[in-house]
Amino acid sequence: MSDLHIRCATLSDIDTVLQFWREAAEGTSISDDYDGVARLVTRDPEALLLAERDGALTGTVIAGFDGWRCSAYRLAVHPDCRRQGVATALLEAAEQRFATLGGRRVDAMVLEANERAHHTWAAAGYRREDHWRRWVKPL
Repeated sequence: MSDLHIRCATLSDIDTVLQFWREAAEGTSISDDYDGVARLVTRDPEALLLAERDGALTGTVIAGFDGWRCSAYRLAVHPDCRRQGVATALLEAAEQRFATLGGRRVDAMVLEANERAHHTWAAAGYRREDHWRRWVKPL
């Protein structure tokens, strides 16, 4: 995809990213607001990766690394750009980031009900681990 450009988000991208997620992402997160994304970009300026084509946002992934685990969140591709390699390019960029940081395995957060996403992740070589469950507590 020579016309696809992947870069790290900046604070000036936040409003665009939030609007994009409302249109392209499945579900919402408690951190889907300006302050939540600003904290991410400020704390780890290379974590939020954006895919653009002709200056338009076509996809996102959060490639977070805390020194222990590599975590992928918010893989989202604009509905008009799906099945064009955007998710593959974003995951390759995330995996390259993780490898550079010394990561050993990627954990991906994928909604149970999002069957389309299951196929995307599986095609990229990821597999579901049924022996783990996520436990959460809002603060």
